[in-house]
Amino acid sequence: MKKLLFVIVTLLIIANNSLQAYSSSPKEFVKELVEDAITKLADKSVSSDDKKLFIEKIALENVDIKALGMYTLGELRKSANKKDLEKYELAFEKYFLKSLTSRLSDYSESKFEVTNSDQKSSNYTIVSSKIIPSDGNPEIKIDWRIYTKNPNKPLIRDLIVEGLSLARTQKEEFTSILSSNNNDINILITKLKEFVQN
Repeated sequence: MKKLLFVIVTLLIIANNSLQAYSSSPKEFVKELVEDAITKLADKSVSSDDKKLFIEKIALENVDIKALGMYTLGELRKSANKKDLEKYELAFEKYFLKSLTSRLSDYSESKFEVTNSDQKSSNYTIVSSKIIPSDGNPEIKIDWRIYTKNPNKPLIRDLIVEGLSLARTQKEEFTSILSSNNNDINILITKLKEFVQN
């Protein structure tokens, strides 16, 4: 699971202050969220614990974690029983949030720029962006897959970082774990819990 840490951690730049209304335009939504997140994470007066809580709240409000979890489970989501699926959803959410908050300072002083927006359908828009790290490392290209079934509440469904889809890569990793363990969803749940506890 460590190999995906970089991809997942890039999501921590997502932010939303629930007291402020953000644009429903996918392009502006991404721009406003990220700029606010970078500002918050760079604020030295905010403790690490408060930043962690902030990012968790933001992810819960603006990332479609349930859909991401079901997609990454693959075909097993169709055959697993309801009780196991509920346990998986809870374990995946905790895993996802732990991944996001594990390296909060990585992008706190980075520059962010939205470069393009491409509406693929009435439900999806791809927003292209780049992050220029403050440490002199090469810029990072990120495409945001924004779900707009509810046009007033855009949700982040996936990030494609330098051509690597977070959702697809996570699905491949989970498929590998499951295929090595007779498709036992409880083994996957245990591994997610172990990641959270470490």
